[in-house]
Amino acid sequence: MGRTRPAASSNRPGHRSAKPTPKKSRIGVLIADDHTVVREGLVSLIRRKPDMVVLGEATNGHEAVNLWKQHRPDVTLLDLRMPELDGVGAIKEIRDHDEHARIIVLTTFDGDEDIYRAIQAGAKGYLLKDVPREALMDSIRRVHAGETCVPVHLAAKLAERVSGETLSSREIDVLKLMAQGKSNKEIGSALFISEGTVKSHVKAIFAKMNVISRTEAVASATRRGLIQL
Repeated sequence: MGRTRPAASSNRPGHRSAKPTPKKSRIGVLIADDHTVVREGLVSLIRRKPDMVVLGEATNGHEAVNLWKQHRPDVTLLDLRMPELDGVGAIKEIRDHDEHARIIVLTTFDGDEDIYRAIQAGAKGYLLKDVPREALMDSIRRVHAGETCVPVHLAAKLAERVSGETLSSREIDVLKLMAQGKSNKEIGSALFISEGTVKSHVKAIFAKMNVISRTEAVASATRRGLIQL
């Protein structure tokens, strides 16, 4: 009778046992938007991606901060204008807990001041809500990988804001009251300054914003995100 061959040993020289391939962890995403339709649309979109998972949904800034602390997401999608605490405020609070938090602002507002405030607060991306779906998914992946995502046309506005003249906080106060239709005298009374000082502020505002009327100044300030009507 023939001899039975010994079973092959996994310890033979040159033999490598197969190792299970580790599963890639999915990107955990927190979504913060006070508009239900937008939020639910984002949730549905992200849930269809095999490399992403939705960790939570927030309807205002405070809720976003609390959910971030609870889930510690890899990437947060954050609306800029939300009740109770706006996007910039939420970014600042989140980054107080972790300066490396990866946050993308997803908004309808493309004013240079809006972009500047968000990036200055620590956002790693700034996208408009009309961004193509796959471009949004790609941005989430890129920000998760440590990149910064700001589309070229928004980056140009940011560069213009950084290089341009900045309005002082007092000039912003004057602008806000101008937007309410108040006269120079009424503005002076509200801010406890003389009418002549108000006129000087208005002149400086016109020069810095390159406008020639109060209406044009208010329209430009609203468009840029300097004031909110």
